[in-house]
Amino acid sequence: MIELTVNGIKRQVDVVPEMPLLWVLRDELGLTSAKYGCGVAQCGACTVHIDGKAVRSCQSHIGEIAGKSVVTLEGLPNREQHPVLQAWIEHQVPQCGYCQTGQIMQAISLLTSIPKPTDKQINQVMSGNLCRCGTYPRIRAAIHAAAAKRMAEK
Repeated sequence: MIELTVNGIKRQVDVVPEMPLLWVLRDELGLTSAKYGCGVAQCGACTVHIDGKAVRSCQSHIGEIAGKSVVTLEGLPNREQHPVLQAWIEHQVPQCGYCQTGQIMQAISLLTSIPKPTDKQINQVMSGNLCRCGTYPRIRAAIHAAAAKRMAEK
């Protein structure tokens, strides 16, 4: 049994240590916000937070995550009022929506480390999260709006 905390709840899973976290989340725990995109950590659709850092869950083996804390989109605190989620809606970021949970989790991580990022910083940090629909200008605008909202709340 491998133990970890997922969205604030201690969980035990009986899987091989080499199993990707993505499959544990989706198939074992029924948490489907993280998506399978490429399987080689190049698209960002599977991004979750592990101990507060944005990580590609498709390449994170569950054996390496034992004892750590994982947060998925389902586990974000105060989800309905979260500034990044609100900005995503206000700026109508999603088109097809497939990449959006990974984009959101990466954006939250960005704003945690850089509270008021420049366009260059946004482009750099978000570059590993691909959007086939090309909504990058709306993603950037939403990140700026979320940063402004977070700064105003402080």
